[in-house]
Amino acid sequence: MKYARLCTALLALTLATAAQAQPYRVVTEEWAPYNFQRDGEIVGIATEIVRAIMTRTGDSFALEILPSMRASRELQQRPQTIMFSMFRTAERESLFKWVGPLLDEAIYPYQRADTKPVNSLEQLYSAPRITTRHAGLVPASLEGMGFGNLDKSATSARQLYQMVLAGRTGIIVGDTDTGVAYYSAQLGIAPGTLRRIPIQLLHAPLYIAFSLDSEDRVVDAWRDALEQLRSEGELQRIIQRYEPVVQTPTATD
Repeated sequence: MKYARLCTALLALTLATAAQAQPYRVVTEEWAPYNFQRDGEIVGIATEIVRAIMTRTGDSFALEILPSMRASRELQQRPQTIMFSMFRTAERESLFKWVGPLLDEAIYPYQRADTKPVNSLEQLYSAPRITTRHAGLVPASLEGMGFGNLDKSATSARQLYQMVLAGRTGIIVGDTDTGVAYYSAQLGIAPGTLRRIPIQLLHAPLYIAFSLDSEDRVVDAWRDALEQLRSEGELQRIIQRYEPVVQTPTATD
């Protein structure tokens, strides 16, 4: 009997140790230029920052790119999960543990420069169509603002630009200014072709989010590593390799 109890205790200890040693899962979505696939490799501004952090912490967690909604579900439902890069909003504040900020970004609507200018929120609400992606924070935020003219048919960022350039929609919402600049260069869209409508629809810093069960020692180690990168200027150097005009925000709680 004593032997059986001892075996049971040893098995429980072994399983507990294995669970504690289980590596974290790091997920992201396709969202250039922050995190995206190129030639089968996950790259981007935020990706390089995450890799630099893990170099400092000694972690070697594998990175995985998933569809946007699935990545968000994994973060909320699977233990020991990390996701980057995420807008840190008031609605999300209590759902995760946060490391950042990485960047301070905003999302504006865009239209073709050769069409009638839209300059007010009222004009946006009365526009025939505003096209955005089929799912994610942006369409959810627009719906929360009461937009009833949303077309959520775009399944990728490229499709948004193709639709507005072809005249299949008049207004698109989906990327930060950095993202618009990136896709304009990728798709050969000449400067001045697209016009930013001067209405900020979403503004929040980009962070790394940890599932709530994540160990504080891991979160703190990542936070310290990020601040080292910031203080040494490496964070700015990473950003400038993708978009020289982007500025890093100061650290926040």
